[in-house]
Amino acid sequence: MESEWLSFAQGPLFRLSLLVMILGLGRLLVLSLAGMLQAYRRAGNKAFDPLRIARATAGGLLPSFRPGAVRWFLSTGSLIFHLGLILVPLFLHGHIRLWEKGIGLAWRSLPGVWADALSFGVIGAGLGLLGGRIFYLPSRSISRQQDFLLPLLILAVFISGLLAAHPPWNPFSYSSTLLVHVLAGDLLLMLMPCSKLSHAVLWPFRHLATELAWRFPPDAGPKILATLGKEDKV
Repeated sequence: MESEWLSFAQGPLFRLSLLVMILGLGRLLVLSLAGMLQAYRRAGNKAFDPLRIARATAGGLLPSFRPGAVRWFLSTGSLIFHLGLILVPLFLHGHIRLWEKGIGLAWRSLPGVWADALSFGVIGAGLGLLGGRIFYLPSRSISRQQDFLLPLLILAVFISGLLAAHPPWNPFSYSSTLLVHVLAGDLLLMLMPCSKLSHAVLWPFRHLATELAWRFPPDAGPKILATLGKEDKV
C-alpha cells in the first residue's frame, strides 16, 4: 500500500503539482509584465536607468548591513534559505531523476556534499527565520498565517529529504520518510503560485515594477489637485 502511494506521489501527483506550479507562476508573470507594460505606456516620463534597476535587484539578494544585529541575522538567513530552496530541488541527483521522469529533461547535479550543506543551511536558516517571526516583535506584528506555516512545510520537506538520503540518520522506515518527503514537496509545488513563494519568479521584476509604477501619467497633476480641491493653486 505504501509503495502504491509513493508511486502515485512521484508520478501522477508530481506531474499535476508541476503543472499547477508552471501554469500558476506563468499566469502571475504574464499579469505582472502586462501591468508593467501598461504603466510604462501611461507614464509621462519614459526614461529609466536599466543599470540602476539591475544593481538594485542584485543588491536586494545580499544580506542587509544596516545597523542592527537582528536585521543582519534575518537577511543573511533569508539568503541562505532561498539559495538552498532553489538549488537543492533543481540540482539534487535524485530530484533530477524525478524531473527527467516527469518532464523528460535532465542536467548536471550538485555534488552530494554541497546538497547536504545547502539542506542543512535551509533547515538552520528556516528554524532561525521561524524563530524570528515568533520572537521578534516587529516581524511577528506583520506576519500572516502563511509566514509560519510555509517555513514549517519547507522544513518538513528538507528534513525528510535529508533523512531519506542518509538511512543511518533515519529512525523511521525509508519508504515512510520518502513518502512524507514527496507528498510535502508536491504540496509545496502546488502552493507556490498562491503563496509568498511566488516571489522566486517575480523577484527579478520587483524593482522594475516599482520604477514603472511610480510614474504619474501626463494629466495626473491637475487631477490630483482637483481631488484635493486645490485647482486654484496651480
